[in-house]
Amino acid sequence: MGLSGWHLLILALVALLIFGGSGRISSIMGDVAKGIKSFRKGLSEDEDKEKPEAPRAIDHTASKASERERDSSKTS
Repeated sequence: MGLSGWHLLILALVALLIFGGSGRISSIMGDVAKGIKSFRKGLSEDEDKEKPEAPRAIDHTASKASERERDSSKTS
């Protein structure tokens, strides 16, 4: 099983990409990393939008205490 012309051409292209000078592979990997980060950020923003706010509880004891204070101030 020998190497044909197509195999040699493909190997030459791969070698050119790997050893082809000014950090092409590192720049490609940097672009991939930026894409993954922006994808994750987009997913987290969608999750934040979908979460409804927790319902707020009304504290009736505090309002009754303030009513008592108002009543006692009126009588004093």
